[in-house]
Amino acid sequence: MLSQTKTMEAMNLMYQMFPEAHGELVAATPFQLIISVILSAQATDVSVNKATPVLFESYPDAVHLAAAPIEDIIAKIKTIGLYRNKAKNIKACSQMILTVFGGEVPKTREELVKLPGVGRKTANVVLGDAFDIPAIAVDTHVERVSKRLRICKQRASVLEVEETLMKKIPENLWIKSHHTMIFFGRYHCTARSPKCHSCTLLDLCQEGKNRLKANGKK
Repeated sequence: MLSQTKTMEAMNLMYQMFPEAHGELVAATPFQLIISVILSAQATDVSVNKATPVLFESYPDAVHLAAAPIEDIIAKIKTIGLYRNKAKNIKACSQMILTVFGGEVPKTREELVKLPGVGRKTANVVLGDAFDIPAIAVDTHVERVSKRLRICKQRASVLEVEETLMKKIPENLWIKSHHTMIFFGRYHCTARSPKCHSCTLLDLCQEGKNRLKANGKK
């Protein structure tokens, strides 16, 4: 596995490749962000961003979304995968934010994960992007990049990946690193056809070396 020093060497190269890495979900408030993140599960940010303007125009906050007819919510998000279940979750989430948290999105992971449709990954995204509280959300890109670079063990669980990254990356860089690894995984180290041949991290990446060797490239 990569040492802490080598991990940060890899991260610095990724920072250089994607200096403007950021969360791509469009949201005007913490409430809109948490709803958007719930909707993004097993869906692309692009598809969520296409649906949420209409949703938030009608239901911009917890008060309005909590009272919204479920069929109307479904109609507004039906272009997103798993829309029926997600409609139920975002309505229930809104109701709980309203009744338990006074209409404000909570600012701790322990409280956030109590909300319907909110797991640890969603909670970490909200902590970092809505409240600037250091957190690393491990999605498929972050997990793939971490394992390909051998930052963590190949059989590590999502929680173990998160914990390993938190140990090897300084806390003040957690949010930046989270977004950078997503951009790196989404646009460069892709699932099916990673750009190993042109990757500045190749010297640090045993997976990339193995792939190029298997393809007869040096």
